[in-house]
Amino acid sequence: MTRYKIIVNPTSGRGAGEKSITLIEQQLHGYGLTFDLVRTERPWHAAELAQQAVADHYDVIVAAGGDGTANEVLNGLMFAKQGAVGPVAVPPIGKVDAPALAQMPLGAAMGVLSVGRGNDFAYGAGVPKDLEAGCRVLAENHRQKIDVGRVVGGLYPQGRYFGNGVGIGFDAVVGFVAVKMKRLSGFPSYIVAALKTIYLYYKAPTVKIEFNGQAFTQTALMVSIMNGRRMGGGFMMAPNGVNDDGLFDLCIARGVSKARIFALIPLFMKGTQAGDTAITTGRARRVIVTAIDGVLPAHADGETLCTDGKQLTIDLLPQPLEILCERV
Repeated sequence: MTRYKIIVNPTSGRGAGEKSITLIEQQLHGYGLTFDLVRTERPWHAAELAQQAVADHYDVIVAAGGDGTANEVLNGLMFAKQGAVGPVAVPPIGKVDAPALAQMPLGAAMGVLSVGRGNDFAYGAGVPKDLEAGCRVLAENHRQKIDVGRVVGGLYPQGRYFGNGVGIGFDAVVGFVAVKMKRLSGFPSYIVAALKTIYLYYKAPTVKIEFNGQAFTQTALMVSIMNGRRMGGGFMMAPNGVNDDGLFDLCIARGVSKARIFALIPLFMKGTQAGDTAITTGRARRVIVTAIDGVLPAHADGETLCTDGKQLTIDLLPQPLEILCERV
């Protein structure tokens, strides 16, 4: 019988996580699932709980929260997959061998229940936004292999895993501003934050970007390295992104004026920015971004990597995990 560990972040979605627990329990009992539910109590607790759940032989580890909760659970599962010992063990850089990791048994699968603000990882992974539909997906237990990214640098010199994407520059600052908002949540908070950020962060740093054996230097308002499709609850950074094809989708916006930033925002909302002269796109398995003049504010799945980083190295690991999702 499949055993589920439900890891709920009660503070997700400004308290929506706690309010969702009764419905989650009712739905899962209704499907006759065998599960245990636990609340997170502090940052990184979800990663610790996920590691422990693997050790306790649960079959499916479920992140009930937003992108941050999902990211922590994903990290816990990846640490467990590599045999890391201890609740916050981070394997040294040299121990991560992508081909070898891909050959390891998949182990426990990951589930997601969307009760956060953005839920961008869930969107790209084919997990429904509606909570009842999400519980149905858990009961159906349909699994899909997915790629996982790993970023080294900033606050994580030993590396941090991610499922949706890394944002460097403008979109990272937008996230930093959005999380401070008290009255707005979801996509509206990111829209307002984007407008504020135009005045806080409009001078693009000069960066060196390396991928696919080429390197170029330019001012870069934003560099998005996507495994999924969307960031900020509604900005389509990689409208054609697929999370199981072995490649990141890149979206690089050069430094532009404030007026041009205003003009670009609607394009990102529609996913049509690739046709703009300020945008460069590409696909790669490894990307290195180095600040030549200025610094790199950056996030992974909405979680802060750095506010003033100098270099980030991002690698893709092909299909090391399974996720429960809708049948296509």
